[in-house]
Amino acid sequence: MCLLLCPFLLLAQTGKVYDNLSLPSKILKSDRKYAVYLPPGYETSDRSYPILYLLHGGGDDQTGWVQFGEVLNITDKAIADGIATPMIIVMPDANTGKRGFFNDIKGDWNYEDFFFKEFVPFIEKKYRVKSEKRFRAVAGLSMGGGGTLMYAMHHPEMFSSACPLSASVGPLSLDEARQNENKNNPGLADSVIVNYYNQHSALALVNNMPDAQKKAVRWYIDDGDDDFLYEGNCLLHIAMRKKEIPHEFRIRDGGHNWTYWRASLPNVLEFVSQAFHQY
Repeated sequence: MCLLLCPFLLLAQTGKVYDNLSLPSKILKSDRKYAVYLPPGYETSDRSYPILYLLHGGGDDQTGWVQFGEVLNITDKAIADGIATPMIIVMPDANTGKRGFFNDIKGDWNYEDFFFKEFVPFIEKKYRVKSEKRFRAVAGLSMGGGGTLMYAMHHPEMFSSACPLSASVGPLSLDEARQNENKNNPGLADSVIVNYYNQHSALALVNNMPDAQKKAVRWYIDDGDDDFLYEGNCLLHIAMRKKEIPHEFRIRDGGHNWTYWRASLPNVLEFVSQAFHQY
């Protein structure tokens, strides 16, 4: 009898992924796609769940973590093994219209405004989400690692944990920011560049972080020893140490690729679950 029942019991313990969902955005004047992972039992229970916003890298979209990151299998296994608590994972698309999770320097593509003013309220109304800060986390890779840094530093009141992986930390100096913007957006006033740098360089944000904010977010920073973004991540770690901002910093064997990030995901799920669980 058990042989007949066990396969069905196993099937019942899988989550579900939908990767072609969308919502209208007034801020971005377009429909915006997203993917969602719903944990095992979501559709048959009435309980509410913690939520992880998981951001993709440049060149991917909302399907990146589904297709290449194997979020369904990895998260199901982490939950089954007791490493992670059941959670909802939402993956927005930041690759359509313009690429990136930030507001554009010219103010004509305000993706971060969309994320906080439209996307999060939409998601947390549509799904059974525990909406307190302690039950919300953000993570992402490369470009999405940069988004993770900015979102958690701009809105520390929103997230209990933040996990940037192989992150693009932004310009490493004001001179670098000036060179980039003068090349990409010639004619901008220097004051605009300086202000944008101070708001979109992780190093500048760390160096200017008020004491009261230092322990507002739990940080897990992860980068491969062969990753081309190593310098920014190492400098970020050093800046956080000097400012006495608590954080976990991991250098593992690997490069800037999905083999590395698939191995990172269980660590991320475990780390954010510690806050969800009341560590």
